[in-house]
Amino acid sequence: MSQSLENIVENLSPRHWYTVGPLTDIPRLGSRVVHHHGLPIAIFRTASDTVFAVLDQCPHKKGPLSQGIVHGESVSCPLHGWIIQLDTGEAMAPDHGCTHTFKTRVEEGIVSVELSGAAA
Repeated sequence: MSQSLENIVENLSPRHWYTVGPLTDIPRLGSRVVHHHGLPIAIFRTASDTVFAVLDQCPHKKGPLSQGIVHGESVSCPLHGWIIQLDTGEAMAPDHGCTHTFKTRVEEGIVSVELSGAAA
């Protein structure tokens, strides 16, 4: 039986850093998707090279946030235009909802994501 993505997120080991790859592999104002144990994680890079990671599902209708438009530190869902804050995963008003966020780090130009059961 397959697990839901929410259950996979909750069961991730704490403090496990997953290496995504070079920062330069993620386009500015774009994203890259990585899969870890079936979990789609969208890695976003802003115009100022800040990196965020969220579960690649809009809280509204589970649209692929990685295919949305990045502006500032948020992304617009490609399905219905919900704006999701990349630092918190929260939908901006008037919409309500949240997607899971992951801590990120960039060391010597290499991006990593912390996989754990707790949201960043």
